[in-house]
Amino acid sequence: MTTAVARRGGDWLVRETEPARVFSPETLSEEHRLIAQLAAEFVAQEVEPALPDLEKKQWDVARRLVRRAGELGLLGTDVPERLGGAGLDKAASVITTEAVGACPAFAMAFGAQTGLALLPIVCFGTPEQQARYLPGILAGERIGAYCLSEAESGSDALGARARATRESDGSWRLNGEKLWVTNGGFADLFIVFAKVEGEHFSAFVVERESPGVTSGKEEHKMGLHGSSTTPLVLADAIVPAGSLLGQVGKGHKVAFNVLNYGRFKLAAMCTGEARPAIGEAAAYALSRRQFGQPIAAFGAIQHKLAEMTVRLYAAESMLYRVTGLIDESIERSAGDEAAVAGVLEEFALEASLIKVAASEMTGVVLDENVQIHGGNGFVRDYPAERRYRDARPNRIFEGTNEINRLLMPGLLVKRARAGAFPLAERLAQVRDPEPAGAVEPAASEHAGGAVAAMKTVTLSALDLALARYGDGLGREQEVTMLLSDMLIDTFAVESVALRASARTGSPAAALHADAAAVFVHDAVLRARAACATLAGALGGGGDEVTAVIRRFDAQLEPRAVDTIALRRRIAAAVLERRRYPFS
Repeated sequence: MTTAVARRGGDWLVRETEPARVFSPETLSEEHRLIAQLAAEFVAQEVEPALPDLEKKQWDVARRLVRRAGELGLLGTDVPERLGGAGLDKAASVITTEAVGACPAFAMAFGAQTGLALLPIVCFGTPEQQARYLPGILAGERIGAYCLSEAESGSDALGARARATRESDGSWRLNGEKLWVTNGGFADLFIVFAKVEGEHFSAFVVERESPGVTSGKEEHKMGLHGSSTTPLVLADAIVPAGSLLGQVGKGHKVAFNVLNYGRFKLAAMCTGEARPAIGEAAAYALSRRQFGQPIAAFGAIQHKLAEMTVRLYAAESMLYRVTGLIDESIERSAGDEAAVAGVLEEFALEASLIKVAASEMTGVVLDENVQIHGGNGFVRDYPAERRYRDARPNRIFEGTNEINRLLMPGLLVKRARAGAFPLAERLAQVRDPEPAGAVEPAASEHAGGAVAAMKTVTLSALDLALARYGDGLGREQEVTMLLSDMLIDTFAVESVALRASARTGSPAAALHADAAAVFVHDAVLRARAACATLAGALGGGGDEVTAVIRRFDAQLEPRAVDTIALRRRIAAAVLERRRYPFS
C-alpha cells in the first residue's frame, strides 16, 4: 500500500492517480479476508438471531454481544498493540465495520464503542486514562458513549451550553443535558463536551457512577429500535481532576477528529448495510411470480437491481480508496496516536465526502429493496422493512449531509491554503480555454475522458464561485452544496474508473467495466445539470459560465453509451449469484 510520493487530502482534484496506487476490495490481504470472515460469522451466528431481543430493548443482550465482539478481538483491530489492541490497519477496521453494518441496530452500539468512545482515549487520553479505561473498552466489559449534541447546538457543536467548573480540590462540576446519546441507556462511561467557565470548549471522561450523572428515557425512534438512544443529564455532577481529556479549550480537537473518523466509519456501515439487501432483492425477484414468470425477468426490476449494484460499487470504490490513503499516511507517519489524529484531520474532506455518498447510496438501495418486495417490503415479515427504517438516520448522524456538503468546498480551499496541494496554480490553468491536459491513459479506458473533464469543470465552477463570492462563498449555501455534489461525483468517477482499470485482465474485468461505465455516464449528466444551475446563479448564463459548459462537453468523447444493455448484464450477474456480484 506504500507509495513513493505522499498523497494529501484533496490533492486528487489537481493530480493524477495511477490504478496500481488505489486500494480496493480486490486488493485485501489474506489476513483481511480472514478478519472479514470472522466478523461475518459473528454477525450471522450471534447478532442476527439476537435482533428480536434487541428490538425489545433488552440491553443485557447488547452488552453480551459487545463483550463477545471483544472476546473475538473485533473491538480493537486498529488500536496499537501497546494499548491492548491488535495493531492492525484501518482496512481491518473497515471490513469489520462493514460486516457489523449488516445489522444496523447492533452496529450503532459497536460503532459507539470502537470509534466514538475508544478513539478519544486512544488519541488524546493520558497514560493514566488509557490504563484505566482501554482494557475494559477493548474487552467489551465497559460500554462507552459519546455526548456532543444538545438541544440548542446540534450542527453547531461549539455552541454547547453544558458547563464545567473547577472545584477547589481540583475536581470538576458539570451541568447540562446532552441529547441523542447512543448506548445512553446502558453505557458505563461517557465522552462529554462542556465549556469550562462557560467559555473554553473541553472534553471529559465521565463515569456513570459519578454523583449527578443520570440517563433520561429512551427515545421512541422511527427505526433503530434495537439501539439505545437517551439524553444524558448532568446535574452538579462531580468528576475527578483526571477526567479532563486533552487540554482545557482544546475540546474541538477531540470532537472534530472523532467526527472525521465517525464519518469514515459510518460510510463502512452503510456499504455493509446495503450489500445484503441486494442479495435479498435478487432472491425475492427470482421467487416472486407475476404474469406467469418471475419478476426478475422484467426490465424494470433488472434496472433496479443494476442501479443498486452500481451505486454500491461506486461508494465501495470511494471508501476503500480513502482507506488506502489513510493507511498509507499512517504508515508514513511516526505512527503514534497524535500522528493518527493528524492523519484523520488531513482527510477530513474525504471523510465528509464518502459519508454523504455512502449514506445516500444506502437510502436508494434500501428504498429499492422495499419496492422490489412490493407490499411485502412494508411488513415486518421481511427484513426489507427493518433495513429501510434503520437506514434513514445515516443522513443525519455524524453531521447532517447538508452540513457536510457545506463543509467540503471550505475544507478543500483550507487544505490548499495550508500548502497541501497547488490549487491556485491549477485554477489558473483551467481558466485557459484550451483543454487542461490529457487524461491518464489507464483511467480514460473506463471513463472516456470523463475524469479530466469532471476535474476541469469542478475546478472551473469553484474558480467562478470564489471570484463571485470570495470568502463569503460559505453563506451561499445552495451554490456550496452544488459544488460539493460535483466534488463527490468527480471523486467517485475517478475512483470507479481506477478500480475498473486495475481489474483489466481479471475474470471479472468486463463486469467492473460495465459498472464503471454506467456510473460515469450518469455522473456526467448530473455534472452538466449542476453546471447549468450554477450558470443561472453565477451570472444568468453569462459568457464565462457558458464557456465552462462548452469546454466540459468538448473534453468528453461524443459517444453513445447503451446503459440499458449494461444494466441488463449487471442485473444478470446479480441474479445468477443471488448477491452483490463484487463481493
